[in-house]
Amino acid sequence: MTGLERCRMSSIEIKHDCARGGEPYIPIVCKIIQITEETKDVKTFRIQKPDGTKPFSSEPGQLAMLSPIPEGESMFCISGTGDDYIEFTVKRVGHNTEVLHDMEVGDEVGVRGPYGNWFPYESCRGRDMLFIGGGIGMPPVRSFLLYCINHRNDYGHIDFVYSASNYDDLVCKEDLFTNWPQVPDMNVYVSVYHGSDAWDGPVAYTAPFLESLNLPVTDNTVAVLCGGPSLYRTCSESLEKMGFTPGQIVTTLEKRMKCGVGKCGRCNIGSHYICLEGPVFTKEEINAMGE
Repeated sequence: MTGLERCRMSSIEIKHDCARGGEPYIPIVCKIIQITEETKDVKTFRIQKPDGTKPFSSEPGQLAMLSPIPEGESMFCISGTGDDYIEFTVKRVGHNTEVLHDMEVGDEVGVRGPYGNWFPYESCRGRDMLFIGGGIGMPPVRSFLLYCINHRNDYGHIDFVYSASNYDDLVCKEDLFTNWPQVPDMNVYVSVYHGSDAWDGPVAYTAPFLESLNLPVTDNTVAVLCGGPSLYRTCSESLEKMGFTPGQIVTTLEKRMKCGVGKCGRCNIGSHYICLEGPVFTKEEINAMGE
């Protein structure tokens, strides 16, 4: 079998029609019903409408505009959903996020969306899954990982590799160290870049840590990679060294999502508008864009 034939067999099919749902233009007023302090500068906000329902349904990897009323709004990945709520995991990095971090349970926020396509949970059914996240790259990878956990019998073996700068910056510690290690046929591997007295686990950057694990790779394995540009570059190189083809590597370009509807023209890579076609792509597709 040639490399091209193997790539065609193992490549994941991703939908890029980005069907619209919910309310893309007018914010829906919701209330914050729970706030989880993940780290010193990351919080997870659980929201629902005043009538106790969630504002809209969404798919893993989709995004929404969140606004701390009456301030501006920003695009965030939906990090989790339930029957009657949606969640956003937000790092404090600017004015809007500062305002959000000062809000309390019961305060009102505006939300509109969802936007973008989603992780290919349908074409991944029956496959082994390798999830890789770094730092605040946790929210998008968490959304897909939770879907696989909630539909555990539809997927093969699951590995999750996650790293952050130090122990204090690890997001979703309860999931990492309590909840997810109990999931059947799933392994969780965590490292930090800088050791401390609070951490007695591996100290390594994500890419070399990933390679050191010697995880099995077959044509039936899919890698889902979420993090900043440096993590994407180094870990995608590591994945290819491990035997993954570009068509087996799935990522999200969520940071390029701007208006969400393809009107402002700030999301494009060449002739491709990420708001309309993405943000989820395979590495094979990103390579074809010239990114």
